[in-house]
Amino acid sequence: MAGRPREFDIEKVLVKARDAFWKNGYEGISMSDLVTLLGIASARIYAAFGSKEGLFRKAVEFYMEHEGGFVSKALLETNTVKEFVQQILLDAVELYTDNSKPKGCMVVLSAINCTEANNNIRLWLEELRHKQSILITKRIEQAIINNELPAVSDSQLLGDYVVNVLNGLAIQGRDGVPKERLIKMINFCMRLFP
Repeated sequence: MAGRPREFDIEKVLVKARDAFWKNGYEGISMSDLVTLLGIASARIYAAFGSKEGLFRKAVEFYMEHEGGFVSKALLETNTVKEFVQQILLDAVELYTDNSKPKGCMVVLSAINCTEANNNIRLWLEELRHKQSILITKRIEQAIINNELPAVSDSQLLGDYVVNVLNGLAIQGRDGVPKERLIKMINFCMRLFP
């Protein structure tokens, strides 16, 4: 026997949930807030996502498949490491300062500090950030192999530097630092890449 069909558009729900968690953080929005915001009974949210945490994880995955997926996108769209780094930093600034969305980065800012009860959320986001860092560092390693960067270059150091710039841009974007200033920071960072 088929279950009763959902009476809501899953993508619209994920967009609303994504924006709420992105703006307020995981612990900054309650299940009651989500019920009001989404216009769906809590029983339906639980049936579709299992829990608030399940909804959060799906919202983050949605973010990473769309706005937040700029590292994977740049890997496919660029030819040189300089183009790659520049594209991810510029895409980050565009996203983090976009007035039609919450500011900053959802993965960086939505659960930096959590109570012990939600430590698994913090650890999960930490793992997502770590995976992004590995992608960036591996691209830099490849650039050294391909002689795009000097053989003496430290791929881990350069990768960590780019990730730190990304994370700093997320915080400054959230804090309302103007886009023009953030782009100047990118131009300064790009001096490391010939």
